[in-house]
Amino acid sequence: MSEATGTRRDFLYVATAAAGAVGVGAAVWPLVDQMNPSADVRALASIEVDVSGVEPGTQITVKWLGKPVFIRRRTEEEIEAARATAVSELPDQGAENANREGADASDENRTLDEAGEWLVMMGVCTHLGCVPLGDAGDFGGWFCPCHGSHYDTAGRIRRGPAPKNLPVPVASFVDDGLIRLG
Repeated sequence: MSEATGTRRDFLYVATAAAGAVGVGAAVWPLVDQMNPSADVRALASIEVDVSGVEPGTQITVKWLGKPVFIRRRTEEEIEAARATAVSELPDQGAENANREGADASDENRTLDEAGEWLVMMGVCTHLGCVPLGDAGDFGGWFCPCHGSHYDTAGRIRRGPAPKNLPVPVASFVDDGLIRLG
């Protein structure tokens, strides 16, 4: 018998190893697959919000990825107050805007539109995760009553223990009355 041909024992070793590999793969696959996002999470990865009924000076709160999102249509006075604040006066000088990475915290870098009328932010205080109250605080924006963080009309931290501005999620206008989050 030549060395090129295998023995029955060689075949059994290869067959056993192949069956073992298939068995390990069949056992590991459910463990790996369960780490994928569930169908409800995938469905909420991107939502569209109708904002056609939001009047200037009011906001709506929607739930996205299990967290509140504030969508505010600001008045001219709120826009002017936010734009009058110098970035150098702010505790957090980063925009915290997922749409404009690395930008400074000027009002223009935090809003969804050029005019500054639409502001979209995650409604979670950056101190300990509380939900700030709108139209409150010393700067006319949001106030977190749990520990006293004050945010201005652009959602930037101005006073209190919160270390960062309210984050702006990935958002864009689909049309004049519809905003897509995610």
